[in-house]
Amino acid sequence: MAGGKLSPRQKMINLMYLVFIAMLAMNMSKEVLSAFGLMNEKLTEANVKATEKNKGAYETLKQKALEQAKQYGEAKEKTDKLKVAADELYAYIGDLKSQMTGGVKDPQAYETMDKSKFLDELFFKGGKITPAGKEFVSKIDGFRTEAVSLLEGTEVADVIKTRFSTEKVTNKDGRKVDWLKYHYEGFPLIASLTKFTQIQADIKATESDALSALLQGELQSAVSMTKYEAMVVFDKSAYYPGENLSGKIVLGKKDPNLTAEKVIVNGEEIDKEKIQAGQVILDGPAGNVGDKELQGEFQFKEGDSIVKIDIKGAYAVIPRPNEALVAADKMNVVYRGLSNPMTISIPGVPGNKISAKAPGLRRVKGDKYVMNPGKGSEVNIVVTGTPTGASKGIRSVKKFRIKDIPPAVGMVRGQYGTVKMPKASLGRISVAAGLPDFLFDLKLNVSSFKIKVPGQVAIPVNGTILNARAKAAITKARRNDVITIFDIKASVSGSNYRIKRVLPVSVEITN
Repeated sequence: MAGGKLSPRQKMINLMYLVFIAMLAMNMSKEVLSAFGLMNEKLTEANVKATEKNKGAYETLKQKALEQAKQYGEAKEKTDKLKVAADELYAYIGDLKSQMTGGVKDPQAYETMDKSKFLDELFFKGGKITPAGKEFVSKIDGFRTEAVSLLEGTEVADVIKTRFSTEKVTNKDGRKVDWLKYHYEGFPLIASLTKFTQIQADIKATESDALSALLQGELQSAVSMTKYEAMVVFDKSAYYPGENLSGKIVLGKKDPNLTAEKVIVNGEEIDKEKIQAGQVILDGPAGNVGDKELQGEFQFKEGDSIVKIDIKGAYAVIPRPNEALVAADKMNVVYRGLSNPMTISIPGVPGNKISAKAPGLRRVKGDKYVMNPGKGSEVNIVVTGTPTGASKGIRSVKKFRIKDIPPAVGMVRGQYGTVKMPKASLGRISVAAGLPDFLFDLKLNVSSFKIKVPGQVAIPVNGTILNARAKAAITKARRNDVITIFDIKASVSGSNYRIKRVLPVSVEITN
């Protein structure tokens, strides 16, 4: 079309042909943009459903852990840590999405979201990645590392490594390209928005995979007798010469209908009357001074075969008390900002002849103490006392870890996570904070927070009730919008201790 002498008519035909191709390209571009927008909608809906499904799974695991702490406690601890990391990354990406669409008048006019300016300016500058871009990649890397660490040894760990990989990518020309540039530089707004939603979907999928892997693994362990473990539980950890040995040998799962066909301990068969409800009553002499072992087996009938479960245990017979016994009443650590109850005693020494000293430690009554730890990560408790009739006293030093109160969760109507309610009710909410899984029953006071309505800037609020500006912003929210309440500031009631971090709470508008 460009060579040789052309007639005016041919030139006109060629020009019309070029215009026609351009029009086709424009239409195709709009169709592609719309396709991204529809995909983003589907992913968003799927994320809402995944959140609810995961919430149910978390509750199931929580209940299992309450019922059988030894069997499900570790799985719950891992998923709790994973949920904190997942919520943080999900909220971070959600905030980026809100910033991206902040200037969009109609969030469903996907054909207009064809510019790449927002992320090009936020993540890239002068051909280099900006601090904001590096932070984005760092957030993903941090979540991947935390999730893989928690799920090490499972198939899910390998999936996560691939799912959240930020390694360089080979482009169509065969060159290695930075992951961030390959995925986000020069792309239309709606394409990047959809990719962000896909990352959120991957986060929810990772939570679901982890819950399934950990919970299912424990359930499978519980269905067969071959997976049970025998535990030796003594009434106390040490015995004096001449004392009778007292305690029980029990299975990890207690069942009133569970009885063994036969139990053998140290080569002798236990009397039938001492085999009760999945446990064996121990009653006999402890023996001479020294370390002792118990070995034997449970024998259960399963089908037509006999399943044997090994018994292994150990205890010590000691001549006299030789050190103090210090135990936290509620936990194996002490928490900064709280009055931690403790019991301090020395076997064979009256409580009024025992002295315990440490920064922040005070006696309440008898062997009951309260510890209010200060700065640092550890505290030493020095205990001294003299047993009755002894000429030499006992001095013992016990080290305890000092930890901060764990992150709290934002709450609305006593619920956390994502709370659904009508738009008309939202203006009357009161924002609170709580520690649902913490051992101490603490009341937290909220002093301020921020609220983010989709398409609008975040609004700071003092106190617990929405101010006029926040209520005005809520009136512009639409059905299915998810409003985020974050940056919640809270302190322990009756104390000056401020909670270091409070996780956000979201409200989904139902109508």
